[in-house]
Amino acid sequence: MKKMLKGLGAALCVALPFIAQAPADAATASATGAADQTLVQRGAYLAQLGDCAACHTAPKGKPFAGGLPMNTPMGRIYVTNITPDARTGIGGYTEADFARALREGVAKDGHNLYPAMPYPSYAKVDDDDVKALYAFFMHGVAPVQQANRESDIKWPLNMRWPLMFWNMAFLEKGAYRDKSGKDVAWNRGAYLVQGLGHCGSCHTPRGVAFQESALDESGSAFLSGALLDGWFASNLTGEHNTGLGRWSDEDLRTFLKTGANRHASAFGAMTSVINNSTQAMSDQDVAAVSTYLKSLPPVGGTGAAAYTYDPQATKVSLDRPANDAGARVYTAYCMHCHGVDGHGFAPMLAPLAGNPNVLAKDASSLINVTLNGTGDLVIDGVPSPFPMPGFAAVLDDQQIADVLSFVRAGWNNGAPAVGAAEVAKLRQSTQAGR
Repeated sequence: MKKMLKGLGAALCVALPFIAQAPADAATASATGAADQTLVQRGAYLAQLGDCAACHTAPKGKPFAGGLPMNTPMGRIYVTNITPDARTGIGGYTEADFARALREGVAKDGHNLYPAMPYPSYAKVDDDDVKALYAFFMHGVAPVQQANRESDIKWPLNMRWPLMFWNMAFLEKGAYRDKSGKDVAWNRGAYLVQGLGHCGSCHTPRGVAFQESALDESGSAFLSGALLDGWFASNLTGEHNTGLGRWSDEDLRTFLKTGANRHASAFGAMTSVINNSTQAMSDQDVAAVSTYLKSLPPVGGTGAAAYTYDPQATKVSLDRPANDAGARVYTAYCMHCHGVDGHGFAPMLAPLAGNPNVLAKDASSLINVTLNGTGDLVIDGVPSPFPMPGFAAVLDDQQIADVLSFVRAGWNNGAPAVGAAEVAKLRQSTQAGR
């Protein structure tokens, strides 16, 4: 079941920098000129909030022309062309067709979309925002004639009609409605997090049918962290150790705008989300998202006592010569960036002491980032000078297990050790095809 979820979720949070492209030819420019430019521009902003390029633009491909492959245990599927090309894209969609696909996961011809498209979240998008998004995709995106590819999934697994029953069971229709007793900022934040931001698609655990276990704060599992495509998407509740409990409102706003703060740095798919979605958010929307997330009560975590920093035992183990295998690897490869004290040089170089990703019970993210490194955070067009390098070609499975076990025990982190078999498994799944 988890393998299926990983495959279906692979393209949920990965983003590419193509949202606000200008029309590419005279015909598109003419059509744009005839449209309400204010509405088109608003739709462009909403498309950034929704991170629409995540699935619909392939690497080095044209904006929103599709073709991005997604691997699932059943076979490979290819995302679709959503440019306004009349033959191969959505140029023939009415606004009602567009709204149905966005919010109900049903294409114009009636076939069901795979729930890798986060339509259970987009179901909460209101009519005004749907109208603006439609205006953007019809008049603010260049049409690209690129035929959609059939999936590689073999019959009978490629039949989509069973998704009708999945929708009946798990799709909650209806736009977000403001909660009484909550202020404007809280409700705006809830609308963005639950709807266009579709944060739960990655950060909420899935059930046996791959459905999100909760779609809003009324469910105890909502945003409590989840394993997805070789990464553990962090706990976003107020949990003290592995969540946002120690983050101030300013910490969270800084992270959303820059991808790094005094507690942690973005990695994996979140790097692209920062690059192409959250850094473009208005200050008002960033504040609203922070207000909502900071209101969530603590859920999940490891049950450990509240983290407090203690460097002494770790400092002793790092004294030259380092006195265990993990400390020796850390001294050779990690200490120059993350420090003897584990504080790193935040926000440019992530701290390890008390980092929520280090404290998490699931070590997948730590293993993955050690093997494969991180992509560049690019803020206002300037790449981060110190991305995390990958060590897959430098360190073997046991060495990575040793150093991560050392880090998870160090500075009073108190997290479980990592085994070489865990590293080997993730190495195989993430290195395949490289």
